[in-house]
Amino acid sequence: MTLNATHAGPPTPLPPVIVAHGLFGQGRNLGVIARTLADTRRVISVDMRNHGDSFWDDDHSYDALAGDLARVVADYGGPADVIGHSMGGKAAMRLATTQPAAVRRLVVLDIAPLAYGHSQHAVIDAIEAADLSGVSSRSAADAALGRHLDDPGVRAFLLQSLDVKANPPQWKMNLDVLREQMGALTGWPEGGTPFDGPVLVLRGGDSDYVDDDGLAAIARLFPNAVVETVAGTGHWLHAERPAEVAARIAAFLND
Repeated sequence: MTLNATHAGPPTPLPPVIVAHGLFGQGRNLGVIARTLADTRRVISVDMRNHGDSFWDDDHSYDALAGDLARVVADYGGPADVIGHSMGGKAAMRLATTQPAAVRRLVVLDIAPLAYGHSQHAVIDAIEAADLSGVSSRSAADAALGRHLDDPGVRAFLLQSLDVKANPPQWKMNLDVLREQMGALTGWPEGGTPFDGPVLVLRGGDSDYVDDDGLAAIARLFPNAVVETVAGTGHWLHAERPAEVAARIAAFLND
């Protein structure tokens, strides 16, 4: 099965750029990055499995996610430059460390190749608790979700994956599978070999996702990685400083 994808940019001799979003997202979440790169590159923004308009499947392991990305790369003759945020960043790292021939350059946004102690079960609980019956607008959906989730920024992000035109509105996420496989999502699989290609890791200056342990894990698997901090940003650094993040990525990939 093939991931749903949005294509932008002109044909070019350079490899295509594959853009992979994070948990609860969809391909358009990294739209500013895609549009910036599409001035000079072919860009493919994918909906990861169990998200957006892509297929649903009971397997949401990082090996499965990396395999999906590998098939997209192969469709374009490979290799590709790959960008991933959070869950998408882990999937991209897994691709690079298991199928290195598929990746020319790698960009990872605010995540490291290790297991994390947090869980997103509370977010799924809030989504499932929200009563969307009779809701026909995004503002009404926000009010319903707000009864269970305080953070307006997180709500705005989540609501991008709600089809408010459906009756009743439908979440474009396989919440059952994401809940069941949350341990795998917050974890990191064994195996793989170091990837010695060029890697850029951008971390949020106010985020704790890439701490000292994360830096050590990156150094072990990506010996040529350059880690840069985007000051004044959290985990969603590409949404908080879109122009700056897009410019840094473009400079790295087009170097």
